[in-house]
Amino acid sequence: MRIHRYGDASVIRHDDIPRPVPGPGEVLVDVAATSFNPSDVGLRRGLLRSVFQLDLPYTLGGEVAGTVVEVGDGAHSLAVGDRVVGRLDGGGAAAEYVTAAADTLVAAPATVPLTHAAALPIAGLTAWQAVFEHAGVTSGQRVLVNGAGGGVGGFAVQLAKYAGAHVIATAGPRSTEAVRRLGADRIVDYTATPLADALDEPVDVVLHLVPIDAEPLIPLVRPGGVVVSATLPVTTPDGSPVTATHFVARNDTSHLAALVELVDAGAVHLDVSAFRPLADLASVHRDAESARTRGKIILVP
Repeated sequence: MRIHRYGDASVIRHDDIPRPVPGPGEVLVDVAATSFNPSDVGLRRGLLRSVFQLDLPYTLGGEVAGTVVEVGDGAHSLAVGDRVVGRLDGGGAAAEYVTAAADTLVAAPATVPLTHAAALPIAGLTAWQAVFEHAGVTSGQRVLVNGAGGGVGGFAVQLAKYAGAHVIATAGPRSTEAVRRLGADRIVDYTATPLADALDEPVDVVLHLVPIDAEPLIPLVRPGGVVVSATLPVTTPDGSPVTATHFVARNDTSHLAALVELVDAGAVHLDVSAFRPLADLASVHRDAESARTRGKIILVP
């Protein structure tokens, strides 16, 4: 599934192209699944050109789960038949086959279907880095996950609980039950109750995962606490006792391997909201732009 120009969802085309050949240090992966991420909409529309200039035509798909079927020269870390998962910063996974640098892939979880594993790399890495690197969540803290119904939010709830935090999550009605299953201690319906009215005491950490201004959340954080945003930059007022951090998740295979271990240990669950054929990708984009999607949507060739 490729785009030849920027534009609305109609620019996504189903193209027949030659099967790629792995170069030095690369492997060829038979794609079991990729997944949709909200950032794909901005990528397709050309809104991310300042940070990620595409070479058109561009094959979509920034994360992959699949099986190695060919190994290029020097790719000694993987073998034919290995089940792998990874984040592909150059895209390409929205296809039957994709080449990838061997050192960007890790062994897929052994306890879940391979197709489910495609939900893990981008959202999981973002949540991991938000919770552990930037917020430094520790046992006993009160953590507010703003946007718990999204793919990143679901992982953030689970990882904060794994760290021993008391987790308060915002979620709309269609996401409430899923977020509760993932372990949130309390859920605030943001469509019905202002957060300031819902919280009876300040939180230590806000994980801000929705593309809206986070500054109204700053008064909800205790002195010495932190707001971590994975979407829009956030600035605290001069003299504020609250720290604000904005970050862009990086591709770190050590973090991805740790997430795989947590999945196999049963500590992290893959919350897949839907499976769709890869040929439906344009329709998935339209649904996302109309706010008709939730959680992680898996796309299967």
